[in-house]
Amino acid sequence: MKRLYVYILKQFFGVFLLTLVICVFILLMQFVWSHVNDLVGKGVGITVLAEFAVYAAASVIPLAMPLAILLGALMTFGNLGERVELTAMKAAGISLIRVMKPLIVAISFVSVGAFAFSNYVLPKSQVKLWTLIFSLRQKSPEFDIPVGEFYSGIEGYQVYVRDKDPKTGLLKNLMIYDFSEGFEDATVMVADSGRVYFSTDNKYLRLTLYSGESFENLKGQRISNNPNKIPYRREIFSEKNLLIDFDSEFSRFDESILHDQYVAKNAAQLSHSADSVTVIADSIAVQQSADIVGNHYFNREYSSAQEVASPSARQVRHSDINDVYAILQPQQRYMAACYAADNAHKMSDQVTYNRIVLHDPQQYVRRHKIEWHRKFSLALACLIFFFIGAPLGAIIGKGGLGVPTVVSVAMFIFYYIIDNSGYKMARDALWQPWQGMWISTAVLLPIGIFLTYKAAHDSALFNTDAWLKMWGIAKNKALALVGKLKIRKS
Repeated sequence: MKRLYVYILKQFFGVFLLTLVICVFILLMQFVWSHVNDLVGKGVGITVLAEFAVYAAASVIPLAMPLAILLGALMTFGNLGERVELTAMKAAGISLIRVMKPLIVAISFVSVGAFAFSNYVLPKSQVKLWTLIFSLRQKSPEFDIPVGEFYSGIEGYQVYVRDKDPKTGLLKNLMIYDFSEGFEDATVMVADSGRVYFSTDNKYLRLTLYSGESFENLKGQRISNNPNKIPYRREIFSEKNLLIDFDSEFSRFDESILHDQYVAKNAAQLSHSADSVTVIADSIAVQQSADIVGNHYFNREYSSAQEVASPSARQVRHSDINDVYAILQPQQRYMAACYAADNAHKMSDQVTYNRIVLHDPQQYVRRHKIEWHRKFSLALACLIFFFIGAPLGAIIGKGGLGVPTVVSVAMFIFYYIIDNSGYKMARDALWQPWQGMWISTAVLLPIGIFLTYKAAHDSALFNTDAWLKMWGIAKNKALALVGKLKIRKS
């Protein structure tokens, strides 16, 4: 049995490591594509791009792990079934559960390792990744003015160049729109030629224009006694220099900006932060409720001292509102209705304000609780996907990359849709965080148990003849039942 267990472990982990690399690469490409605007045209070095790829790969590993286990288990047991090795083991009296036993133990350790990775390694890689992304977003685009189209890489400017000398770098027939002072005070400049230089510290861009003219609209300085006349300034120059802020250096943000974000915390820190902010949010909510009920609800605006001093106020407050309204004059009724409507609007505004005040702390708590549950649910998903992939591979009996890949991708898409839907429900406060993050486990766990049971009992789950036979038996029983009902009715 030891040799058999070692053989099965070698078969599985050889396929698992290969599929893990493939899954990480696919998810990494999807992540890079979603952030392609932050990378392209920034002129950063290959080391920064490699750093981005490493941190992004570490971030997708927790999601790639369940898919790799599913695909690896499917291919391993599919290969065993296709080579009739699984049949030989069963003929020797070794059940499928015993064949899966070493892998169950191994995948359990993998699940624990996946949780440890999500709890200790992932927060650090996430902090470095998002700090790098924020730094790239603030990086000025690589300066390269194209020919024959407007260039908008300089903030507040639009530059058009009709021709460029590739040897000397001289720009010809330039047109520049300067919106740095606002659209109303825009400046338009045209020049026969020009050159571009960077300052020694790469903080400024110097643009030298030759033989041109500028037109500056001074709409913001229009004459007060005649607002229809808009002043402007026109200038003809032989040489004109512009100094523009353009930081071309790559500056990293401080990682401390993310220290209080959920991506930077492990499970213990997430739980502590969520509990602390929950206490604050609950105290705010209690104070708001007490204020509404004590001072404004049903127009209770009298303090206890006022009620003692004025018994009539207490009497009106507790009397029947319909009787009070009936004794009023029409004008008084109108004023009372207006007063009540005004109070209702004030109360509505107060409730809206209270909701806004509570939104940020409640959202903070939700995101922390969601991330806390995600660390455990993704780790458990590794074990559940094994109990789906192994029996499914034994039932299908097909190895290679064909059928197992199709089945794995379909199953993972099904899991991803459920998991993402649950996450959005929890994020938007439609469900509790534990409900949203464990819904995928609640759906997949019965499927894994069902498939394991069917595979252990050699069920012909995907045998077309067996399903047709069952359909025929069910059809005959239904016809017999209909016949009995007709006989009884007659």
